[in-house]
Amino acid sequence: MKINETNKESMIFKPKNISQKNLKNQNLKKTTDFNFGVVHIFASFNDTFIHVTDLSGSETLVRRTGGMEVKADRDESSPYAAMMAAQKVAEKCRELGINALHIKLRGKGGNSNKSPGPGAQSAIRALARSGIKIGRIEDVTPIPSDSTRRKGGRRGRRL
Repeated sequence: MKINETNKESMIFKPKNISQKNLKNQNLKKTTDFNFGVVHIFASFNDTFIHVTDLSGSETLVRRTGGMEVKADRDESSPYAAMMAAQKVAEKCRELGINALHIKLRGKGGNSNKSPGPGAQSAIRALARSGIKIGRIEDVTPIPSDSTRRKGGRRGRRL
């Protein structure tokens, strides 16, 4: 099988004419400056705290709780109260010029239940939907390496 000269030329890849201006635009990367803050979310079964600090954690920028958003005590830890608190926090962060957040999520921990309360997930979701970029999400629930005796006695809780 013979390949004539015209077929050889069509097989060779020929780049299109690219001007220097287009090359420069392609090499430039989109640079956006992110001003990061750290959100400390403490979600217990009685309340949800949303606390924004600077990156070092020393200066408080915004602090809201579920109890500040609802009137009834039973609703302080609800997902709705956490969502409202997170929306207010996001609004205040935008005013302060923070456009990206790292999240540190904490449950009660220690000898008691280590899972976060019902408001944790809705608070994170509300922060993400508010238009603020989310950096890292970290669980910082305290876990004892060895601790005091658990509640319930020697033979445990009997039903």
